[in-house]
Amino acid sequence: MRMQRKINPGELAFETALYLFMIVVGITTLYPFLNVLAISLNDSTDSVRGGIYLVPRIFTWDNYGQIFTYSNLLVAFQNSVLRTVIGTIVGVFSSAMVAYVLSRKDFIARKPVSLVFVLTLYFSGGLIPMYMLMRDLHLINSFWVYILPGIVNAWNIFVIRSYMDGLPYSLQESAKIDGASDLTIFFRIILPLCKPVLATIALFVAVGQWNSWFDTFIYNSSAQHLSTLQYELMKILANTTAGASSADAARAGDPSVAARVSPESIRAAITIVATLPILTIYPFLQKYFVSGLTLGAVKS
Repeated sequence: MRMQRKINPGELAFETALYLFMIVVGITTLYPFLNVLAISLNDSTDSVRGGIYLVPRIFTWDNYGQIFTYSNLLVAFQNSVLRTVIGTIVGVFSSAMVAYVLSRKDFIARKPVSLVFVLTLYFSGGLIPMYMLMRDLHLINSFWVYILPGIVNAWNIFVIRSYMDGLPYSLQESAKIDGASDLTIFFRIILPLCKPVLATIALFVAVGQWNSWFDTFIYNSSAQHLSTLQYELMKILANTTAGASSADAARAGDPSVAARVSPESIRAAITIVATLPILTIYPFLQKYFVSGLTLGAVKS
């Protein structure tokens, strides 16, 4: 018969306080999202009254229906998915390759090249030179303007390189003794061991690609077939806000005007539409958010 361990009053008090703290943190974290969801499912004109917290007062799908009536939204959604998938794969793979080169101790130009990447974190040419560069590269009104500028990110490179520096170098030495080439070492040893950091960087890159809209506004605003979801949602929100201002002006001039356009519910619905797809990625990457995969792999 197994004896149960007795918990003294101090441990019990600590565990109770810890659980209460975690409950408070959980409620604080979930409440803003649940509040936005409730507002998005509430009648737009009723939302003006306020007082909506966790459940909608007048349930309706009209806010989402108004968003999905825009004809270019489906094309924009497809472009956002494509740029997120392609941009994430290319960006993470390219950064990992550069990080592997910079992590090699036998790379002679390791420090000068690293210094060049560091400088890009502190200095930038600005928006106008960047636009001129994209124009000279014939990337204006092109889908590849979403992919090529972010193909290599200095911050991602240093994060991945720092993780690679923590891997036992004897793994690479053993592989070289067995006749493995640098590509074999990179693909069959380094990349599998770097799954945690690559998954983390992939999530950062995917969120950045999915939420990006300013590059569409700068480079592809005249090409409707290259529009992205965030840019279209931004236009919907701007039109809704302008419509609300017009309705308020009409109300001030004619008290008989009963209709009122509320951008709050539309803004909440846009937030949910833009957030849910990227949230579905996290459960698939969560299991890789661990470290120490090589702990004990090599005995020095």
